Parts: sequence; structure tokens; C-alpha cells
Amino acid sequence: MIYGAKPRSGFFAMHDTLPLLRDSAFPRLRRRALTTLQVNLGYRCNQSCVHCHVNAGPNRTEQMDDATIALIPRVLVARGLQTLDLTGGAPELHPRFRALVAAARELGVKVIDRCNLTILTQPGCDDLADFLAAQGVEILASLPGYLEDTVDRQRGVGVYARSIAALARLNRLGYGQPGSGRDLHLIYNPSGASLPPAQGDLEADYKRELHARHGIVFNRLYALTNMPIKRFGSTLISKGQFGAYLELLKDSFRPANLEQVMCRDLISVDWQGRLFDCDFNQQLGLPLGAPSADPAAGGPPAPRHLADLLLGDPAASPIAVADHCYGCTAGQGSSCGGALNDAARRLAA
Repeated sequence: MIYGAKPRSGFFAMHDTLPLLRDSAFPRLRRRALTTLQVNLGYRCNQSCVHCHVNAGPNRTEQMDDATIALIPRVLVARGLQTLDLTGGAPELHPRFRALVAAARELGVKVIDRCNLTILTQPGCDDLADFLAAQGVEILASLPGYLEDTVDRQRGVGVYARSIAALARLNRLGYGQPGSGRDLHLIYNPSGASLPPAQGDLEADYKRELHARHGIVFNRLYALTNMPIKRFGSTLISKGQFGAYLELLKDSFRPANLEQVMCRDLISVDWQGRLFDCDFNQQLGLPLGAPSADPAAGGPPAPRHLADLLLGDPAASPIAVADHCYGCTAGQGSSCGGALNDAARRLAA
């Protein structure tokens, strides 16, 4: 059974943000050697969050087919990749999730599960936490605040209580405990059109408050900037805040962050096996290395497929950029692993 967490505020009609982002002066980038394969297994999720850039939810049916799933271990071997980063939706709801995790771990590849926490309390997923622990999966868990009202306002009534219960269970399994080797990182997103606070200071607040209130421990906190795309971007448009938020991102641009953005050594794979420079480009439909401007010139080329990675690494190829890329380079920087580097954090302080 899927239970959706309904946010208190209703959703707005979906607006297309790509036309507002394409005419961009963002610096052009090229890839380095590939180290990480980030795979979106599908858009089905047991929650529907306002800030979700994937527009995931309980009623989404898209999911990766078995033939494409079977390609993933082959690509990990062919490219000698270090990390498989699994996302969704709730990636754990894919029926082949566990088999894929086990196959990657047998190859010695680090597996990251981007977990919304409440999935660990979902009926039918009672043993999921034990499976993740047994496989040594690194968990990146969404928790946009350490107070109940903050979390429930952004993600739905009751989400905080279920999240705390899931974190407590993970702690009992050794996650977040010193020396356990079972890494548990939390992910913070602002609740609105603002940049996240300094990651180090916020991490200290989270650790103090979650331990004092619930005895919860974790390894790191990652502070991520909300991207002006999909559900969050559409909400900004409906509220008349899109332009102001984009200007905030541009005004906060830090060139030092360009060296550490995730698209330099990561490739994003959608549920159909198509390749993109990052998860955000995937949601905008900007394929790997697509031209970033002039949509009148015939549109972007056909997306490349996961199978192409069996033949070679796209190192040195251009990266598709548009104005949403300022979200990764604003202030302290933001990537799938949080703030980008110490120099950028000092500049943002």
C-alpha cells in the first residue's frame, strides 16, 4: 500500500520553466573522467513534496525496465566506476532495487541510496533497513529540518514522526555510529526561495537538536539549494517569485564552485536509460552535452543511452548548461553531496 504525504499547501498548475532558463550566460563546462553513475529508477514515491524537482508521487508509474537494469552492472565494470547513486522517486519501490544493490556491491562498488526515510516505515518495507545495513549501503536521507512543524509543512503531516522513527531504527543498526562503516547523511533543502544557510553551522545545529530531542546521530548534513525547475519552479512562477529567485542565484554566483560541480564526473540516467549531465538536466529534458541556447535551432540532439557507456567514457565532452546551473554555484555551492568546497563556504560566510 502506498500512502501519500499531502503537504498543507496545495499544488499549483505545472508551468514549464525551461523556456525561462535556456537563454543563459552561464560559463561553459567540460567533463572530466567519469566516476559516478547516478540512476533514477522511476518517479513512484510514497510522498509528494512541494520542493521536489522530479515531480514524484504515489500516482507516478514510470519505472526502469529489466533490460535497462541489467545494463547497469555491465557499465559499472566497463567504465571502472566507483559509485552507483540510486534515486527516484523512492528508488526502493522499484521491484529490482535489492537485486541491483546486491549486484553492485558484489562488484565492490559503493552504493548510495537517496532515501526519504518514511519509505522505511512503509508497509511491505519492514526489512528494508536491515537489507541496506547488510549490504553496506550509504544512506542519504531527506530531512528538511530538525523541528516537527518545519518538516511537516514542507513534506506532509506525520512525515517528521515517521522520519525520526526510521532514523532511530537506522541508528540501532549501526548507521551514523562512529567506526561502524555504515554512513548516514542527512539532506536539507530550504522551505522557500532562499539559499541554504552555511552547511557547517547547520550541521552542528542538526546534530545538537536531534540528539537532544531524540537521541539521533548521523555522519554529515548536506545543504542543497532548491532548483527553479519542475514542481518547485512552477510554484515560484505561480507566486510571482521566479525572476527574483533566479536573480538571487545569479547574484550569489561563485566561480570557485565550477571546479567541484557534480556534472564534471557524474552522469545521470533516467528511467528509460537515457543519459544526462545531471539529475536537474534530466528533469528539464536537456540531454548529455546538448546545446544550451537557441531552441529555434532545431532543439537538442537525441539523448544518448546507457548502453553507449559500454563503448566509452564521454570525458572532455561539453556539458549542457542553462540558468538553473546557477543553483549549483551560488554561495557555498550545492551538489548531490552538499556544499562544494571550503573556499566557497568561506566566501559565503
